[in-house]
Amino acid sequence: MSSGLLAAPEGDWLVCPRCRGLLYRKRHLRSLRVCRECGAHERLDAGQRIAQLFDEGSTTAVPVRSTPDDPLGFVDRKPFAERLARARERTGANAAVRVLRGRVEGHAVVAAVMDFAFLGGSLGVAEGEAVVTAAEAALADRVPLLLVTASGGARMQEGVLSLMQMARTSAAMARLDRAGLLTITLATDPTYGGVAASFAALADVVLVEPGARMGFAGPRVVEQTIRQRLPEGFQTAEFLLEHGLVDVVCPRGELRATLGALLAATGPVDPAWGADVTDPVVRDPDLLDRAPVHDVVATARDRRRPTALDHIGYWLDGFVELHGDRAGADCPAVVGGVGRLDGLPVVVIGHQKGHDTGELVARRFGMASPAGFRKAARLVRLAAKLGLPVVTVVDTPGAHPGVEAERSGQAVAIAENLRLMATAPVPVVTVLTGEGGSGGALALAVADRLLVCANAFYSVISPEGCAAILWRSAEHAHAAAEALRIDVGWLVRSGVADGVVPEPNGGAHLDPAATSENVRRAVVCALRDLRTRTADELIRSRMARLRRFGLPDQDPRAHDEGERA
Repeated sequence: MSSGLLAAPEGDWLVCPRCRGLLYRKRHLRSLRVCRECGAHERLDAGQRIAQLFDEGSTTAVPVRSTPDDPLGFVDRKPFAERLARARERTGANAAVRVLRGRVEGHAVVAAVMDFAFLGGSLGVAEGEAVVTAAEAALADRVPLLLVTASGGARMQEGVLSLMQMARTSAAMARLDRAGLLTITLATDPTYGGVAASFAALADVVLVEPGARMGFAGPRVVEQTIRQRLPEGFQTAEFLLEHGLVDVVCPRGELRATLGALLAATGPVDPAWGADVTDPVVRDPDLLDRAPVHDVVATARDRRRPTALDHIGYWLDGFVELHGDRAGADCPAVVGGVGRLDGLPVVVIGHQKGHDTGELVARRFGMASPAGFRKAARLVRLAAKLGLPVVTVVDTPGAHPGVEAERSGQAVAIAENLRLMATAPVPVVTVLTGEGGSGGALALAVADRLLVCANAFYSVISPEGCAAILWRSAEHAHAAAEALRIDVGWLVRSGVADGVVPEPNGGAHLDPAATSENVRRAVVCALRDLRTRTADELIRSRMARLRRFGLPDQDPRAHDEGERA
C-alpha cells in the first residue's frame, strides 16, 4: 500500500517503510516518489499531484464558494474549529479539495484534487461544494472532469450535513452523464467511506494506483463487525481489479499518458475522416469461393488466427483497456476499451481466445460469463454517453456454460445486451473473425453492419452439438455443418451479413497483418458511412433490419434504402 517515507539521518537518503530499502532522495523524486525496489507509492499532497499530472503552466484555480466552518459547533477532545484551523495552517489550503482548470497531454480538463493531509481528506460541506463546483465548471466548459481522490470518508464533525454531500456530489455527476461529458476518477491511497460510495465510484473510468486501498468500510471496521480475518490484499487496487470494480491499475509513471489517451476520446475528428480508404468487403455472394464447410469450421477455430487483442493492437492507437462489470467480477473472455481508429475515437469490444493452451484456458476459450456481457454493456453505455462508435470483434464457441454462469444470470445478461445494442444511439459495426457461436456471439453482434471474415462461420449451435442432438452422434458434425448453412455465402445471401472481409489464401493465420489490415479498412469504410447519421436514423434502420430477418421475400440488406425512402 502507499505510505510516507522516512528520512535517514544522512539526509540524502530515505527508507521505504514497506521494504526497508534505502532510496537516494534525488532519484526517488525523479521516480515520482515511487520506491524503485518494491514499487511502493508514496502518498502525495494535492500540490505534488497537480504538478505530476498536469502540463506545466496550464493550471488555474477555480474559485469555490465559502461554506460554514463548523456547522455543528462540534467538540470531542478538542473543538473541531481548532482542528480545522490547524489543518489550514499545516497545508496552506482552505479545504481538502482543490479545484482547477488545466491540461493533461494538451487536453483541457477540470479537476477536483483531494489532499489526505487535510483532516484525512474527509468529506465535509466545503469539500462537497468544491466537487460540485468542479462538476459545474466542467459542464460550463464542456470538458471532461477528473477526480483525484484520497479520503478516509465522510466528516463526522459535520454530522448529517457531511452525509448529504454524498448525494449532492452524486447528483452533480448525474448532470455530467446527461450532458455526455467524460468523467474519470484517479483513486489514490486511501479512498474510503462516503467518497468511495459517491462521486469516486460514479466516474466513467476509474484508475487506481498500485497498492491503493478503496472501499466503503475500512478493514478494521469490517473485521470488528463480522469477526473474520480478511483475505490477503483486501480492498487493494489489485483486489479491486480482479473483482471488476475498477478499470485500470496504473503505475504513477504511466498516469499522464493513460489520462491523455482517455481524454483524446473527446477530441475533434477530421470531417473527411476515412475518405482515402478503399473498401475490401465483398458483397456479392456469387463472387465468393465456396470451400467445404467443415474446412471453414476447422480454419475458423485455428488458434493461430488473430485474436481481438491482436486486431486492436494492429489498428488502434492509444488503446486503454477497461475492466470489470462493476458488480464483482471481470470476465477474461471479453476485452474492451477506448482507442483511436485512424484518429476517430471508438469503443472496441471483443471476445478474446488466445494462441496457446495456457492463454486459452485463462481466457475460457473466449466463452463469456455474465460478467463479460455486463462489462460489454457498460462499454456500450459509455459509447452512447460520449457519442462514440462501437466496434465489436466476435470469435467465440458460445456463452460460458455452467452452474456459476446460470447462478449469475447468463440468460438475463445476454438478453439485456441484445436490447441495449438494438437501441444504441451510435454506429455499431461487428466483425465476425472466427467462430460465431449462438447467443454468446449474438450478444455482441446486434449491429448496423455485420461483416464476416472469409473463413468465419455463424451458427445457432456448434456442428458437433447439432449432430449430437439430431443425428444422435457427434460423428455427423460435417453433415450438420452443411445442413446448418453456416458458411459466409449463405450469411450474405440471407442478409444476415453485409459482406465478407477477404483473408489470405489458406486462412488469416498465414498472414495475420494482412488480415487485420483488411479488417481495419472494412471497419473504417463502414463507419465512414454510418457516422454521418443521426441517432434516430441509426436506431430506425437497425430496427428495420432486425424486423426483416427470416421473412419471405424480404432482404434485410435493403434496410438502408427502405429506411431512407
